[in-house]
Amino acid sequence: MRLPVLAGVAAGALFLAAGYGVRLAVAAQAKPDRLKAVLAQMDAGSKTFRSAEASIQKQQFEKIVNDTTTESGTIYFLRNDGSTQVGAKFSPPNEQTLEYKNGAVRLYSAGTNHIDQYSTTGANQARFETFMTLGFGGSGSDLAKAWTIADQGMEKMSDGGKPVEVEKLDLVSKDASVRSNFTHITIWVDVTRDLSLKQEFFTPSGDTQTAIYSNIRPNQPIDLKAFAIKCKGKCS
Repeated sequence: MRLPVLAGVAAGALFLAAGYGVRLAVAAQAKPDRLKAVLAQMDAGSKTFRSAEASIQKQQFEKIVNDTTTESGTIYFLRNDGSTQVGAKFSPPNEQTLEYKNGAVRLYSAGTNHIDQYSTTGANQARFETFMTLGFGGSGSDLAKAWTIADQGMEKMSDGGKPVEVEKLDLVSKDASVRSNFTHITIWVDVTRDLSLKQEFFTPSGDTQTAIYSNIRPNQPIDLKAFAIKCKGKCS
């Protein structure tokens, strides 16, 4: 299930260079009642979230071959009237463009000049969007509905060289079909802005998919043309 990784690990989309979500310090384990306050902060942040654009670095570790692949690019999240739109561009050598809009996913690979298309409807669309919005405008209330959450305390990370306090939350899906793909997911969230700085997805086979976000620009105009899929001639 690679799509969350390409989005937000992509999912998903995921994936560590200097200045990209570097851990600076770890606080004590969170108090039991802290989670309620954290989710309330995410609820408040969700109400003012309109968009976010960020640099993304994603890493995929495959246990069976003990190999890690790394990709970098730019990603955006856009919410409008309850709908979610996501786009991402990844740099060469594995140049790809991702678009999620109106429940449809399009993934363009420049190397083959090919577009893969997927349609998500009903429960599948809701499930897909739980990955797309992990820590990017998703409310704490919705997070608690879809996941069993363990608050692992506060940490300090770096966002483009600026220190940011984040809450480390470990998530286990309440959906068995999701658990068959990911045993659990850990996210590092700036709860004040309702933004993820890091997400790590763990698979039953021992593989991991990690996304690091930096230079996050919330609620700023996004040039959607820069994320448009551009085929070389006619796409296959």
